[in-house]
Amino acid sequence: MKSLAIFASGRGSNAQNIIRYFRQSKSIRIRLIVSSHEKAGVLDIARNEGIPSLVLDKKEYYGSGESLVKSLTDYQIDGIVLAGFLWLVPTYLIENYPHAIINIHPALLPKYGGKGMYGMHVHEAVWKNKENHTGITIHEVNERYDEGKTLFQATCPLSPQDLPEEIARKVHELEYAHYPRVIEEYFNSQ
Repeated sequence: MKSLAIFASGRGSNAQNIIRYFRQSKSIRIRLIVSSHEKAGVLDIARNEGIPSLVLDKKEYYGSGESLVKSLTDYQIDGIVLAGFLWLVPTYLIENYPHAIINIHPALLPKYGGKGMYGMHVHEAVWKNKENHTGITIHEVNERYDEGKTLFQATCPLSPQDLPEEIARKVHELEYAHYPRVIEEYFNSQ
């Protein structure tokens, strides 16, 4: 059985969906929740689900990362899933988990990716550019924002009447429908 850690920075709706999906899995379990913010809603989800959690110290995270790597090793983590995690993943973590860190991005990369392109920032940019479709990209993580190898993309049509909030709703539906399945296929193939 593969043990995964979910890294999240916010309220944790994607994390909750992933946890629910793997609750009865015989091949994957969510073993740890890691957050960049001590007041993130994802920590309440972890508590309610009985999953251990860890809050990162930014200085240590971007420093040696020894305590994080030790914690991941202690929990026997095989892979990391980013679910709304906003910090850039440092090289030491990528080296410790080669081809074992994946992320979901709320747009069709390479468009609307990079530093600062997350959440409503992405949906507002899609709206401002009057795109007729958008979607999600699930990708491996490397040392740069949103540039890892693409594993999966899904699209949804947009109408001229779709405001950023409606675009976000459509993208969330894609995230919930596809991310857990892609996580399962990716980590079970390793």
